[in-house]
Amino acid sequence: MSGTELILVVIILAGLVGAAVWFGERRAAAEMAVMRQEMQANVASQTQGVTSQIGQLSQSVMQQLGQVRSELQKGVADSGKLAMDAQREVANRLQSSTDTLRQLSQQVGEVQKMGQDLSQATSTMQSILGGAKSRGIFGEATLEKLLEDALPRAAYEMQYRFSTNECVDAVVHMEDRILCIDSKFPLDAYRRFLESGEDHRRDFAIAVRKHADSISEKYILPDEHTLDYALMFVPSESVYYEMLMTEDGKGGRLDDYCRSRRVLAVSPNTCFAYLGAIALSLRGMKVEENARKLMANLAGLEKQMDVFVEVFEKLGTHLHNAGQSYDAAEIKLTRARGTLEQMSDGNLPEGLGAGAEKLLEAKDSE
Repeated sequence: MSGTELILVVIILAGLVGAAVWFGERRAAAEMAVMRQEMQANVASQTQGVTSQIGQLSQSVMQQLGQVRSELQKGVADSGKLAMDAQREVANRLQSSTDTLRQLSQQVGEVQKMGQDLSQATSTMQSILGGAKSRGIFGEATLEKLLEDALPRAAYEMQYRFSTNECVDAVVHMEDRILCIDSKFPLDAYRRFLESGEDHRRDFAIAVRKHADSISEKYILPDEHTLDYALMFVPSESVYYEMLMTEDGKGGRLDDYCRSRRVLAVSPNTCFAYLGAIALSLRGMKVEENARKLMANLAGLEKQMDVFVEVFEKLGTHLHNAGQSYDAAEIKLTRARGTLEQMSDGNLPEGLGAGAEKLLEAKDSE
């Protein structure tokens, strides 16, 4: 092949290549245009979809924001109301607390005053119980008040004196017997026991034993119609408790020793219970006495009824006889009335004529 042909071939090949390239570029440009159009359409579609979604989202967000705003406004209003209610409640609580504190302050003042009064009463009580005579007066006054509350006035007597010249603080009358009550409990021994501690408990027990012995000897007197036991009045519940808890020095209870001496120790409460039982017994005795009187009255009434029955029977007999006499008189009156009626008619009854003739004959013979 010559050089010219080679060049020609090269030119032809170059032209073919150039045409191929040109056609390729045209095709690529067309494809690029189509792709651009498709991309623009896709972008426009997507943009429109996004815009629509953004609009819907914005509308939804606006609606939700409106709901949130209304709820926030409502919540703020409710919060304000709650705050006002809370403030009002707090104010009420504070006022109530203030009133409570004021009442507590008043009560504390009253308690302090009561404490002062109690201290004064304690001092007064200590001064009252300072002497044996004062203690006796205190116990006697307490006992008399109990008797006054539990029994009728006629059922008891204060400062009762026996024929032995012994005088007991009080007696309770129970028909033909009397119950003696002593109120002179040895409170001075109890006070020493409180002041000095357990070392003086034995002295307290000895004093109570001696007092029980004295009551048994002085106030249990069968010849004076007393009961076979007496009461030892202890004017304080605390003293009575200590007496129950105290031994008599021989291993037994002090109360048991008093019972062995036929002396019953009673506190204000137990004494009132005893007196209540006695009051019931007295009422029972009164009912029994009234029943006896009623039976006696019924017996008298029965006798009066017997007399009345006897008189009534006699009256019945007289009335029966009078009735018979009345009936006989009525029959005779009826006969006489019939006779008079016959005589008025001019008829003389047969019996009456014979009787008249006999009367005339008797007159002539005279």
